[in-house]
Amino acid sequence: MPVDRDAVLDAAKYLRGVRPLDPAELREYVEGQPRDAVVRQVLREHATELALVERSDGTFVPAPEEPVRPSFHGVNALPERYDRAVEDLLVAEYGAEWYRAESGDRLRETIRRFKDDYYRRNPVEYDREVALGYAVYHLAGYYAAAQYVLAELARDGLLSGTLRVLDLGAGVGGPALGLFDFLPEDALVEYHAVEPSAAADVLDELLAETPRNVHATIHRETAEAFEPEGEYDLVFACSVLSELDDAESVVRKYLDHLADDGTFLGLAPADKHTSTHLRGVERAVEDDPATVYGPTPRLWPGRRPSDRGWTFDEQPAVETPTVQARLADASQDPGEFRHTDVRYSYSLLRLDGRRQHEVELSGDRLLALGDVDDRVTDRADVVAAKVSRNLSEGEDANPVFKLSDGSEDTDCYAVLVRPTSLNRDVAAAEYGDLLSVEDALVLWNDDEEAYNFVFDEETVVDRA
Repeated sequence: MPVDRDAVLDAAKYLRGVRPLDPAELREYVEGQPRDAVVRQVLREHATELALVERSDGTFVPAPEEPVRPSFHGVNALPERYDRAVEDLLVAEYGAEWYRAESGDRLRETIRRFKDDYYRRNPVEYDREVALGYAVYHLAGYYAAAQYVLAELARDGLLSGTLRVLDLGAGVGGPALGLFDFLPEDALVEYHAVEPSAAADVLDELLAETPRNVHATIHRETAEAFEPEGEYDLVFACSVLSELDDAESVVRKYLDHLADDGTFLGLAPADKHTSTHLRGVERAVEDDPATVYGPTPRLWPGRRPSDRGWTFDEQPAVETPTVQARLADASQDPGEFRHTDVRYSYSLLRLDGRRQHEVELSGDRLLALGDVDDRVTDRADVVAAKVSRNLSEGEDANPVFKLSDGSEDTDCYAVLVRPTSLNRDVAAAEYGDLLSVEDALVLWNDDEEAYNFVFDEETVVDRA
């Protein structure tokens, strides 16, 4: 006899604000008194509609609406359950010795090919073998990168415990898995993945390993063709914008479906092409309709950056996943197939006008980076964000950090030539931190076609 779903839902709505919903109790309100497991399944299927989360004891309670502030201390590794799920797919496809002989050679050649296509900017066709190779090579890095960006939002109270998420070009799901594991156990996530390729099959298997309060749907369509419904609290566009013919139009389309207090998160590899492409899309949509929340600041009213926009963050490498290690160690050049670096560019867009740094500067004392040409060989005071890690090469080289205040038309860098207790904050500051700088020497660098702000014993730096 079919369960009376309406009766279950009516009882749940009546009791949800009174006490935890126990399926064993709730069944008493339904004609025919269905089994506990049947009632539990109905509640799971309607959890997002009812705004309920399932607890470890099997009861259901209202989902939290307040901002989440997880304790986050970085990402060391891809969790074993995801690593194991990828290996299960590989074993099912190629057998227990998937990383050896012909199947291992084919996978390694597939990885070589999509890496080469990527660097040559050729389109990548995601058949099943490419999707599996992508999971082996990229999953861990994207899993980690997304969490570092999400930590920025959570730190500022911009991630709710109840989220409706849209993931454009979801691929095999690295950023999404990072999101689910970043959130606390009692967070409620309605997740919609838009992915037309065979990567969706891999994603489907990995979603089976996600927390109980993640409710996922995969839409096997392109980002251009998909018609979103309603509003989303978080829109992901991770490693997809550079593959679209008209990324600006796609971003505008989905900004129309972003909640007023939601965030559009664009993520891209750190290489020059994809990073600057992401920054170009960011600049194309800002003010109409979006505000750039971060990490690049807009500190001078009415001014916008027009430099090349190559800025990226880097975090500690993750451990090599088991599947990656097996495929790499069975080759003649293991390093070619180990990919554990966490280097990425990102853009956070919002519709509510909020910025990471709510600062408006004036020119009474401070130099705008866009006016730096007038002050070459002078000393100057600036306020700017640090938007790189140390870019210098070699242990003996002076540390170099990219600076941005949102007015620059040419790249500007801080060069630390004489570290002191008064200027050490430039090295200690995190990516995106705002710095107040006094008495930096301004020079033009012909080799890099950029401006250098030389930090010496006369320079004072404070984190603002």
